[in-house]
Amino acid sequence: MTTEIWQLSESELLAESAAVSHQIQLLEARRIALVAEIDTRVSREKLGFPGPAGWLTSTTLLSPSKATKIVALARGMAAFPDIADAVNTGVMSVDHAALILTFAETPPENLPEEGRDMARAALIKAATGPDARTGRIRAAITRLEDSFGTKKPPAENTDRNELFASKTLNGRLVLKGDFDAVTGEKLLTALSPLTEPHPAADGSQDDRSPAKRRADAFGHILDQYLASSDRPIEGGERPHVNLHIRLQDLADLQGGVHDITDDENTRAATEPSSNCDGSGPTADRGAYRDLFGDGTSVGWLPWMGPLSRNTSRQLACDCVLTAIVMDENGNPLNLARTARTITAKQRTALTARDHGCAFPGCGKPAAWTEGHHIWHWGDGGPTDMNNLVLLCGFHHRLIHHSDWEVFIGTDNHPWFVPPATVDPYRQPRPSHARAGPHIA
Repeated sequence: MTTEIWQLSESELLAESAAVSHQIQLLEARRIALVAEIDTRVSREKLGFPGPAGWLTSTTLLSPSKATKIVALARGMAAFPDIADAVNTGVMSVDHAALILTFAETPPENLPEEGRDMARAALIKAATGPDARTGRIRAAITRLEDSFGTKKPPAENTDRNELFASKTLNGRLVLKGDFDAVTGEKLLTALSPLTEPHPAADGSQDDRSPAKRRADAFGHILDQYLASSDRPIEGGERPHVNLHIRLQDLADLQGGVHDITDDENTRAATEPSSNCDGSGPTADRGAYRDLFGDGTSVGWLPWMGPLSRNTSRQLACDCVLTAIVMDENGNPLNLARTARTITAKQRTALTARDHGCAFPGCGKPAAWTEGHHIWHWGDGGPTDMNNLVLLCGFHHRLIHHSDWEVFIGTDNHPWFVPPATVDPYRQPRPSHARAGPHIA
């Protein structure tokens, strides 16, 4: 019988925490080994993705970056049994294994073969046990790279340049960059004249922090770029910001801030209470029924997702709008056109409906997708909204060359039918944008 945590003594708390941590290390090693086997034995058709990373993301709570890291470790450790042994026995963390594996896979070009084995052994020893410190390991790798790598100093090596852009759970975007000195100088030079403090009209001091001023300046640079005509073509048109809203939401937006606020206050004050004591606002079940479905947000950005009413209003005021009329299910209307090639307006409408790759669990950005004819054009299928679906390159090929099927349901959204090898009952699955919990 498991003892309740609150009943454990201080010594038992410490001992069990250490034991559980060790078990987690062993389970992580086990998962990596399982993924390595999946990578070599399970077909793409059964996975429904190009590799195990997409499948892991769609079937577990792992983020895409974590799933990709696991697959990279699974593939890399197969070539380096000494790193795998340290992970499998629980004496080295997965993070340290990833660090050493990167060095082992791309060693300094002038480091001799025997030196690579000796260096890897030394790094594994330094990464073993609870005394291992990431800083020491990175310092050793840096020293080896500086001693045996190219003559170009690290600060000038453009091969090391990286820019990470990650969406957070609350809908923000976090950037992390690592640039060479010249690229860094270009960025700081571009930001400098835009980051100077500017007093307000009344003469009061600019109270923005330096970080806030840099963020504002970066946004200004993006505005200038998107407003220029010298931009590359993507998806048949120049990059621009799209905002998708339903017709009823657009009408609400045109009512103005005070009208909407007054309406909401009136409803809150006049609706009957659902509490048994007669106090508090009502909980209208219908208002929550589609809480996790499409169309409940006033705005939707193809890259970043939901957008609030106020910010949608701001964008609607500051831009030229392309009217895409949506029904109550978030499906674009009146855009049928029987031609082989999807028009720009149809693609905008498909983005508004599917948000990206519609294949369940994928959701790659709309800019990276292709329009698929459900009833093939060569067989007489029209280029109409009820015969089109957005798919990324992999899932477009998967639909064409496997037993996966797609159809437009009664809700005018795509549904996917897996092959019997994936689901013996072949139960239809909603598109990626439509998947999720719904309150009955």
